[in-house]
Amino acid sequence: MSETPHALEARGLVKSYRDGARRIEVLRGLDLAVPPGASLAVLGASGSGKSTLLHLLGGLDRPERGEVHVEGRDLARLGGRARLLFRNRRLGFVYQFHHLIAELSAADNVALPLVLGGRSWRAARGEAAALLARVGLGERAGHRPSMLSGGERQRVAIARALVARPALVLADEPTGNLDPVTGEDVVRLLRELPRAQGAALVVATHDPHLARALDRRLVLRDGRLAEEGEAAPAPL
Repeated sequence: MSETPHALEARGLVKSYRDGARRIEVLRGLDLAVPPGASLAVLGASGSGKSTLLHLLGGLDRPERGEVHVEGRDLARLGGRARLLFRNRRLGFVYQFHHLIAELSAADNVALPLVLGGRSWRAARGEAAALLARVGLGERAGHRPSMLSGGERQRVAIARALVARPALVLADEPTGNLDPVTGEDVVRLLRELPRAQGAALVVATHDPHLARALDRRLVLRDGRLAEEGEAAPAPL
């Protein structure tokens, strides 16, 4: 791997699935590098492998071949518990559907990653409240997800992803379930907050407005990444 201090570096990622007797190649030797504080949109048709790529980058799945390094740590070399701890502390995740815990308040949903990392609930709730205020939900910290609008839930999810000050934030269609006005607010937060913390951001999206707001746009096509408007490189 390169010695460049990338927040994220992936080399030669290969991933395929079986459909009966047929082998479907999703990623075909994909390379990617993102420095700290930079933001990247991954565009591509439905079924092109964007979610598969994010799962590999986040250590939620393993490639058949290739490596994923976050802050220089090879995710494949981390054991099960070590990988869980590393993901909790150094990676943040935002999904199209917020995946908040219904029984917990907004503040406790945001605090949970810190608690899982060993912080007390009291300390974690203090940090959660401060971050919720930053995303405009200071007065809603005690509300459960059912009492929040869709946009508010997604802002809670963004706060949860950032509360541990991760090196890398991965977002999968974060505006896909929102109306344009609410989506605009989420775009602003995704553009500004990770950068303010020095975190790299990788977003899989169909939303052209969100993609244009980020530093760089790549298209996933035929299992490889290419700059928007260019053909994907041929697989090795």
